[in-house]
Amino acid sequence: MKKWLFNKRPNAAPLSFSGYLTRGLALFFLLLFLYQLWIFLHICWWIKFNPSSSAFMEDRLDVIQEKNPDAELKYKWVDYAKISSNLKRAVIASEDAKFVDHEGFDWEGIQKAYEKNLKKGKIVAGGSTISQQLAKNLFLSTKRTPWRKGEEALITVMLENILSKRRILEIYLNVIEWGNGVFGAEAASRHYYKTSAAKLSSGQAAKLAAMIPNPRFYDKHQSTSYLNRRTATIQARMRFAEVP
Repeated sequence: MKKWLFNKRPNAAPLSFSGYLTRGLALFFLLLFLYQLWIFLHICWWIKFNPSSSAFMEDRLDVIQEKNPDAELKYKWVDYAKISSNLKRAVIASEDAKFVDHEGFDWEGIQKAYEKNLKKGKIVAGGSTISQQLAKNLFLSTKRTPWRKGEEALITVMLENILSKRRILEIYLNVIEWGNGVFGAEAASRHYYKTSAAKLSSGQAAKLAAMIPNPRFYDKHQSTSYLNRRTATIQARMRFAEVP
């Protein structure tokens, strides 16, 4: 590969700038393809087997271990049947009301978020679906890069076409951040309410769902007026949420 890229084969004619550029682009697209294949194979594996970690978990663990090298994340996987239907409804009502109907993207929600951000002059709404959020959590770092949105979209398409809606929601509820070093529904339920994810009440579930946009902040500020209002709104919407 190195000999081909730099044209070091015996009796090879010198490469022009455009020749090097062409070979460089060919190598770039090959590596890009291999990276997408790596993601694709991981998602296929997760049809039957559970993720043991995520990109967000690894990033967060690195951060907290800078202060305490022995620190560990609070995390425990639980199967879909062992997660309260209250939490499933609350999260869908809060994060993605059209989850069971769309194919990964809520175009109406994206348009509304864009208009809201334009009006406010800053980013105050995202419009990301559960599938898009899962794509970010599993594979992408917390750093914002120019290519991140495109990669997120591609991973979202893979998730939606390989996994069922039920499996997407199951993985999502098990890997998202719910506090400082707290990941997944079971760890969050234990951390905030000293109970299992299976036993969450509707009020508890609604409050956990309300924390999702800013979990580390709400870990320290669990009784803000906004959080309480948001919890009440989500709880009122839960009965309309359709769960896979």
